[in-house]
Amino acid sequence: MKTLLLLAGASLIMLAAPARAQTMDHSMHGMTMPAKPAAKARPKSKAGPAAKKSTPAGAAIPVPAANPAKPPPGQDMPPMPMPQTAPAEDPHAGHVMPNAPLASPDTPAPGSGGTALPAGDASAPAASEANYADTVWGSETMAASRRQLRREHGGGTFSQVMFNLAEYQVRDGRDGFRWDGEGWFGGDINRLVVKSEGSGGFGEGVKDAEIQALYSRAIGPYFNLQAGVRHDIMPNPSRTYATVGFEGLAPYWFEVEGALFLSDRGDLLARVEGYYDQRITQRLVLQPRAELNFAAQDVPETGTGAGLSDVELGLRLRYEVTREFAPYIGVSWDRRIGDTARYARIAGEGAGATSFVIGVRTWF
Repeated sequence: MKTLLLLAGASLIMLAAPARAQTMDHSMHGMTMPAKPAAKARPKSKAGPAAKKSTPAGAAIPVPAANPAKPPPGQDMPPMPMPQTAPAEDPHAGHVMPNAPLASPDTPAPGSGGTALPAGDASAPAASEANYADTVWGSETMAASRRQLRREHGGGTFSQVMFNLAEYQVRDGRDGFRWDGEGWFGGDINRLVVKSEGSGGFGEGVKDAEIQALYSRAIGPYFNLQAGVRHDIMPNPSRTYATVGFEGLAPYWFEVEGALFLSDRGDLLARVEGYYDQRITQRLVLQPRAELNFAAQDVPETGTGAGLSDVELGLRLRYEVTREFAPYIGVSWDRRIGDTARYARIAGEGAGATSFVIGVRTWF
């Protein structure tokens, strides 16, 4: 019996819990429900229903005027009119730019060329130059300005002197020296070029030396055509040659040059040389170099044989302290070929030599 009473009591408690949860005080959540104000009682009219005014039949019912400041319910507020201000006067009105020449009659008007054309199947017009300043100042006035611009920024004159080789050569008991350089003065198209190269031995003096004066003309972005004279100071007897050749930058960054020499005695010689700068780092550069000389006939007076007369191969490693000053070390192999070697042996000289070189490459 007690068990039944306990089960009945538990069931009543479980049924009462949801009802109690619904009537929980919301103040626990920090919310306060405002009290509902009491409805005001409408005052009763003392005159009663008879006090109401009646409207005669057929008369219009008066409608109260709408308040313009407050729109009817459900409509938006009309935009407020902005105050109108008088436009400010242009301070430059009536002014004219002084000394502004009229456009040239042969200058097309703006918007009359390019893509500003009527639709159709007519052929395309010729492309016009982008000289828009002509429309204001005139073509004759701008032509003088463009000539001055080219002189100052595109047609100037420059100069450079470079010694690719200036070295001390350590040989087997016969140390020597060698130089190879050139200088030029002029512009991008026309230049005067002076070249010089030679070699010698300590205690023996200069064995061979030459100088060239050439007119150089650009025939492309990378090559120059050169013509002029060459004079051999040594060996004796000296020779003077008419010279024509080329110099430039071949594909893959090879510096190359070649020339033909015709002497005042009718001797025809030729030379081809080139080198390549292989950068190992930004300052360390390895330069292989080659030079080959040829002769069309034997010239016993100068010890030159026909055909390939001599070859020079070199390998030099330089360090660019600056771009303009780079000391180097390397090795050079020189060899006389054919009859040129025979003439050297008759004169008591060797036909070839290998040298350890120390020098500097510089330009300014």
